Amino acid sequence: MKNFLDSQQLSLIRLKHFENQGASLLKSLVPELQQIWANAHHVVDERLMLARPDGLKLARLLATQMDDIISTLLDAITLHVHRNPNPSKAEAFALVATGGYGRHAMAPFSDVDVLFLTPYKQTPWGEQVVESMLYALWDMKLKVGHAVRSADETIVMARSDMTIRTALLESRLVYGDKNLFEQCKKRLEREVFATTAMEFVSAKLQERDQRHKRHGGSRYLVEPNVKDGKGGLRDLHTLFWLAKYSLGTREPEDLIKKSVLSRDAYRRFDRARRFLWTVRLHLHLCRGRAEERVSFDIQPEIAQRMGFAQRGTMRGVERFMKRYFLAAKDVGDMTRIICAALEEEQKKKAPGLVRLLPSFLTMQTKPAEGFRFVNGRIDFDKPSIIETNPTTIIEIFRLSQVHQADIHPKALELLAERLQLINSQLRQDKRANQLFLKILTDADHCENTLRRMNEAGVLGKFLPDFGKIVAMMQFNMYHHYTADEHLIQAVGMLAQIERGLHKEQHPLASELVGRLGSRDVIYLAMFLHDMAKGRDEDHSIAGARIAQKLAPRLGLSAADTETVAWLVRHHLLMSDVAQRRDLSDPKTIADFVSIVHTPARLRYLLVLTVADIRAVGPGVWNGWKGELLRQLYQSAHDAMAGVNPARRQSHAAHRSREQFAQQYPSVQERFLNMHYDSYWTTMDQGTIAAHAELVNQRDSKGSSIAFSSMDDQFRGITRFCILTDDHPGLFSRLTGAVALSGLSVVDAKIFTTTDGLALDTLWIQDERGQAINDASRIKRLEQAVLDSLHGAVILPDELAHRRKKRTKADAFSVASDVSLDNEASQTHTLIEVSARDRLGLLYDISRVLVAQNLRISSAQIATFGEKAVDVLYVRDAFGLKVTNETKMVRIREALLDILQKNAMGMVA
Repeated sequence: MKNFLDSQQLSLIRLKHFENQGASLLKSLVPELQQIWANAHHVVDERLMLARPDGLKLARLLATQMDDIISTLLDAITLHVHRNPNPSKAEAFALVATGGYGRHAMAPFSDVDVLFLTPYKQTPWGEQVVESMLYALWDMKLKVGHAVRSADETIVMARSDMTIRTALLESRLVYGDKNLFEQCKKRLEREVFATTAMEFVSAKLQERDQRHKRHGGSRYLVEPNVKDGKGGLRDLHTLFWLAKYSLGTREPEDLIKKSVLSRDAYRRFDRARRFLWTVRLHLHLCRGRAEERVSFDIQPEIAQRMGFAQRGTMRGVERFMKRYFLAAKDVGDMTRIICAALEEEQKKKAPGLVRLLPSFLTMQTKPAEGFRFVNGRIDFDKPSIIETNPTTIIEIFRLSQVHQADIHPKALELLAERLQLINSQLRQDKRANQLFLKILTDADHCENTLRRMNEAGVLGKFLPDFGKIVAMMQFNMYHHYTADEHLIQAVGMLAQIERGLHKEQHPLASELVGRLGSRDVIYLAMFLHDMAKGRDEDHSIAGARIAQKLAPRLGLSAADTETVAWLVRHHLLMSDVAQRRDLSDPKTIADFVSIVHTPARLRYLLVLTVADIRAVGPGVWNGWKGELLRQLYQSAHDAMAGVNPARRQSHAAHRSREQFAQQYPSVQERFLNMHYDSYWTTMDQGTIAAHAELVNQRDSKGSSIAFSSMDDQFRGITRFCILTDDHPGLFSRLTGAVALSGLSVVDAKIFTTTDGLALDTLWIQDERGQAINDASRIKRLEQAVLDSLHGAVILPDELAHRRKKRTKADAFSVASDVSLDNEASQTHTLIEVSARDRLGLLYDISRVLVAQNLRISSAQIATFGEKAVDVLYVRDAFGLKVTNETKMVRIREALLDILQKNAMGMVA
């Protein structure tokens, strides 16, 4: 196996090249050193593929290799290219590694950060050396961060610039005058570091918080940044900087000697550090560049390289990411422990620092019997109390919640060492369960307290079913967080709705949350709804069984237990119906009501659904989803109040006709006669008015086609209407034009008037899931429609060309599925297509259906990350359902065929 170069090999290279003089020396030397660096990458790659690779050790070997390369270059430059047999004192210099390179650990494509340190102002000879050195490194295709400063300038800059000060904190000598470097380092310690601890700690903590915010604010994001994300390497580096600055530690191992970390805590610190470095090295080598984000498309490859294979139902990539999130959790634990130690230390030296660290003012009263405040944090009076009274393990979190005080790191360490005390006896303890229910239903602070319990390992031990989903990643684009973090955020979102923080965005949920029968029911259902993820069976069914077992344990009545179990069993029902069914179809409402039964359950389900979707991740919720849920709620509520859905629609249609006749007397007769009854039962008054204007526009201009559009920012949707001569494939061409315009159809209604015109209404969104408020973009869409109808663009070819550009969804495999349903509607056959989302999917589906002589009446399109579910309501050429078995098989096979061809990149 190839190894890194040893001193003998370096000597041979020097002998080979140093006989040359001047610029020719570097020209011959640089390519060989560049090859040496490439070989070092190859060696790291080989060693990473061995069993149990140590990423930190390999990162250090890379730094050592870079030291050798730089030393060889500087020898060549100072001894041969720019010879200076008798250098003056002013021409002394030290090449100092700073930043990550100074830490003596590098990833393959890390920056090489160096400081050329001089005793005084730079000399002409020194300038030549620096210039030659930098050009040589650049010729090696290295990214170099460099500075040239005298010792005095270095001190001044370190005082005024926090970034420079941090980089110098871990500086080390690579080449040159050792005495110059040591003297500068002593001055830094004495004149800068020793007098600015408070300022440094404050700045670094603030910088860390801002960095976390930039990278998503959670250590459980499913595409984490291994370097700068929460729980990543930068957090570990920050902790060590703070310890080094304030406690005088030189190596991480010193944290044990300083009694900051126990040996067990240090082992977790070290294990997380080495694992994260291993991931980072794999990431750089897989990408062939400096990449720090562990994105979806690279996760399976890294998982495979690191030996994570499928185990049971958990895929290898999910096992790898679970290990990643557990490492990030350990980093969070170290953060709390070290910050508390810094506070204790600085309280002795400078009490003002206490205000800068994440803690509270010292409290004098005891929080409860058996507990005490230590520097504003809650601790156990005696460690032995959790042995004699294990209920205190849960109680300390409730006290932390009530007093809004952190739990002391020593107490957290004690809990980590005694998790075995959380046994079946404690799980059945009445008071412990009462305390947990209070924690869960505290609308002000439930989310943070649940997260603290989770990160302490207590939540998963107290609720073993929760423990099974801790750090569980679902490998898809839809879920932005791990399963456990999603549940915690969902409870937090429910609490925010209850506190009235989302009245504008969620007016209905905000109104209904105060009219629920039991707060315990909604909070527990919210907490349990995804707790059975990752099992062989449907997680909704398995979750309902967990609810039936856990709710009585927490003190809920039999009736409330039944409601919680029902909500968990049906927590996806309202979202699925709203997004995947035609809400104007009376059968849709009747079927939904037959499952929900009561207004009380309907209220619970609406609130649960809104909070669940909001907690999936940023950008998942939009106003259109809210509108669909409100429509479904209102229709179901009316039906439960005794209003027959079909009769309700008939009355609505009659009202629509009357209102229209009053508003538009000049066109009422023609427009009323243009439409069949189904039109009036389907369209709302605003859309009908838009259609009337469309008819006027077409008639007055004498054109064959007319467009109209309206954006609705609250609902996050743009209504796009077209009136033209009807012909087969019109809807398909419309959807193709929408796709080419970079927009998405989320709902559609297709009508043919009595005089043979096509009146199609599409509800569309931009790539962010929002309304299109750019008039020029709508104009481009109208032109795209005209081009597609007049044959100016060949839609299959153009879409195939556009699909060559890779998208995020390409990283996932989604099994295509097609089902036909004749039970969900009394008048139509429903065709539901599930497939990986891609450009022009609805166009392909609708084109197949046209070829099968089917008429599309409406379409509902829902996207869940990389997965799209398109539901189309169709009838045959005679306006009837498709009931012939042979015909149904042929439709299904044709759809699956085009989905497979497009998945393979073929033009259908």
